[in-house]
This record gives sequence, structure tokens and C-alpha cells, in this order.
Amino acid sequence: MVSPYLVPGDDGTAALAALAERGVSVRTLTNSLAATDVKAVHSGYARRRAPLLAAGVQLYELKPAAVSASPEAEERFGSRTSAALHAKTFAVDRAKVFVGSFNFDQRSAHLNTEMGLVIDSPPLAGELAAALDRQAPRTAYQVRLAPDGDLEWIEQTASGEQRYRTEPETSWLLRRQVDFLSLLPIESLL
Repeated sequence: MVSPYLVPGDDGTAALAALAERGVSVRTLTNSLAATDVKAVHSGYARRRAPLLAAGVQLYELKPAAVSASPEAEERFGSRTSAALHAKTFAVDRAKVFVGSFNFDQRSAHLNTEMGLVIDSPPLAGELAAALDRQAPRTAYQVRLAPDGDLEWIEQTASGEQRYRTEPETSWLLRRQVDFLSLLPIESLL
């Protein structure tokens, strides 16, 4: 699943967790805090990370410099500027693909008028999954639960794996702003 605004709420978190717990490979790519353009939305996603990870969902967060980290992306996007994710798509069973305007958040589910296509195409679904496999390690941080239960962000670099205990490329103030926003009863509006 690829979505710039991933705020699954209680029901979406439970559904994704149930899939992962049944052995389904569930991988998501969304914006990192450093790459997002909407801190409030990130606050709604951030509070869902630990339960998703505990259930076996794999989380990737796009680096803000993802375009420059990927030669293929540079060819497609034409610059080496900071990146932010805007795609909304997912593949199911390497057989079907959804592409549309639907963000995986409460606004899209309940307030906005959204649309999308479900395409029955095993080759396209397989390529989408393969592209995520190829690109995510280079262009995104993988979020994991550390042995102590805290979150950690893993970056694959030329010199090996780099681990972060706070959200990479963010300031203390930015992280506190998101923490504050996560306390507000706004998830249904995100």
C-alpha cells in the first residue's frame, strides 16, 4: 500500500493487523515526518505505528531526499529536490491494483468524494510490488519495533544500516508539535 496520508483509525488498524496476523504480507509506504506536508495527518498515523508493527505490518516512511537517493526516480521526476509522496495505490495478491484519489485516512473514507480504479492485472500488480521491494530500502526508512519496544527507523546506506531512535531529519520542536496534535480528538477529521 502506498499513501501519502495514512491514518487507518481503529477499524483500518484492526483490518491491517488481522491480515498480517493471518500471514498476509502487508507493507505500507507513507511520508516520513520530515517529508510530510501535513503534521496533523502524521500525528494520526504516528499513534498507529506500534500496534501495526506489533501485528507484523511492515512500515516504510519516505525520506525527504528520496528523489536524489534514487537514479530511477530522478529520471521520472526530473530533479534532485526534496520529495513528498503523493501516490495512492495498492496491490492485492499480486493480482489486482487500486489506483485513485483515495487517501487511506478518515477524511477520504467519510467526508471527501474520492474515486479510484481496481485493475485486474497480475503483471501490473506484480510490478507494483516489485517496485516497492526495489525502491523502499533506498528511498525510505523502515520503521521497526526495537527490542525494548520503542520505535526505530532503519536507513540502508552504502556503508551499512543506520539506526535512529527518533524520527530522522526532524527537530525536537517538530516532534513535540506532532505529539501535541496526537492528543487532540481530531483523528476523524484527518
